[in-house]
Amino acid sequence: MNGRLRLRSVAVLAVASVAGLMMFIWPMLLVPEPGVTRVDPPFFFMLLLPIVVGVVVAELSEGGMDSKALAMLGVLTAINGAMRALGAGTAGIELVFFLLILAGRVFGAGFGFVLGCSSLFASALLTTGVGPWLPFQMLASAWIGLGAGLLPRRVSGRAEIAMLVVYGILCAYVFGLLMNLSSWPFALGIEVPGHEGGLAFIPGAPLLENLHRFGIYTLLTSTGGFDTGRAITNAVAIVTLGPAILATLRRAARRARYGPVTARQTIEAPVS
Repeated sequence: MNGRLRLRSVAVLAVASVAGLMMFIWPMLLVPEPGVTRVDPPFFFMLLLPIVVGVVVAELSEGGMDSKALAMLGVLTAINGAMRALGAGTAGIELVFFLLILAGRVFGAGFGFVLGCSSLFASALLTTGVGPWLPFQMLASAWIGLGAGLLPRRVSGRAEIAMLVVYGILCAYVFGLLMNLSSWPFALGIEVPGHEGGLAFIPGAPLLENLHRFGIYTLLTSTGGFDTGRAITNAVAIVTLGPAILATLRRAARRARYGPVTARQTIEAPVS
């Protein structure tokens, strides 16, 4: 892997991201029929796993992800799945994201996207956390790995760690916001249009009104608690373990010869 996404991989990742975005925001675009009292989510999640497989196939077919990269993907997926079971989200302690960020940084955006999906899927199997929330968790984590691979490549040393810490904190809050968005229209029920008060989702209401309700809801339910705990966990883990893990992953990438590595790349940029 050379860290640059090929055209086919970009296309597949774009389709996956657009489909995933619709998974999160479709209630905001809904205009229900008069008298509706229940809104059931469409089965967009059925597209998720085939699209992830499409990412792998696209990377394989164009030489972006070979057998060695798949072996590394399997190892990191297993480690991430086991690490998530240690915290299980208690008080926001999530140990899965910092390694995902570091691996995405080293091996690239496509690898990070697939690792985000596979890590959450594996951890759900280990912790019996399979449920309707799982596709949303998988996709949100895939975006985290994707974003890590798209960070500026020439940042190194302490500046790189600082950049990853900021990114890890941002991801903690964005992940919480996305997960809240996936459940909010159903967690509080549907509010009857024309009645004041409450933070429930109102189908067909103006977008800004629903966003205002959602903003208050997420601030009250997770931003100051679980999301902040997740942000602290990411920051501490990246600061304390980040330099050693980055060096280990880059050494493994060089030995496996994922791509040509110059001396400058070894020092300044991740091998991917």
